[in-house]
Amino acid sequence: MSTERVRPGSGDRTLVCRSDAPRAEPKFHEVSDRGIVSTVIRVDAVVFDLDGVLVDSERMWDEVRRAVVAEHGGQWREEATRAIQGMSTPEWARYLVEELGTRLTADEVADTVIGRMAARYESGPPILAGAEETVRTVAERHPVAIASSSPPVLIEAFLSAARLTDLVRVAVSSEQVDAGKPSPDVYLEAARRLDIAPMRCAAVEDSTNGLRAALAARMAVVAVPNPHFPPDPNVLAEAAAVIDDITELPEALRRIR
Repeated sequence: MSTERVRPGSGDRTLVCRSDAPRAEPKFHEVSDRGIVSTVIRVDAVVFDLDGVLVDSERMWDEVRRAVVAEHGGQWREEATRAIQGMSTPEWARYLVEELGTRLTADEVADTVIGRMAARYESGPPILAGAEETVRTVAERHPVAIASSSPPVLIEAFLSAARLTDLVRVAVSSEQVDAGKPSPDVYLEAARRLDIAPMRCAAVEDSTNGLRAALAARMAVVAVPNPHFPPDPNVLAEAAAVIDDITELPEALRRIR
């Protein structure tokens, strides 16, 4: 079965992703109100999310935040897990205080949670199988970057543990931009630092808010759905490609041409 998905662009131009079965072979075209004029999307750079894509840390974040809320008089709500995925540190810290009733300041919440995460990373971050090798393989063909909601200290811990510090040209935390995901800010900043237009970048994401952020940045999105926190199917349907495992990424990128 073939499908057609349209993504808003600027002015009278939009991006159309035509994905004829099988789904793994999407084609991108630039179109005007007169119809398709040329195939323009090519992948000149790849921007990775971190948590859930390269590091199996989403459940770890969830456990630590839940514990901090419970220890300090708050009440966890099940929708909180998905709501805060992708938020910047200041955003999720305020959420834990204002929405969940944690009896600490937002700064205290952030310091406590990040401190506990850093302690867990001391023995090495939980790097997903094949992640390091995949980044290296992709970097043979494209500049690579990280656009993550993790604080810089945890991004650096991953890069150091995976021996990727010299290979990943750009690493941006949502702490360093105005708004976390689903706003596109962190992806746009990564593209700016790479000096490559967002439309020439592919983003690799796992969560609903992350997918929304990358789509809003007008990047070609490769989704690696998190099995523990599956993304919204309607948002997932907007991805250029959906893969089951990070090691499938190099082949998926070759098909987005």
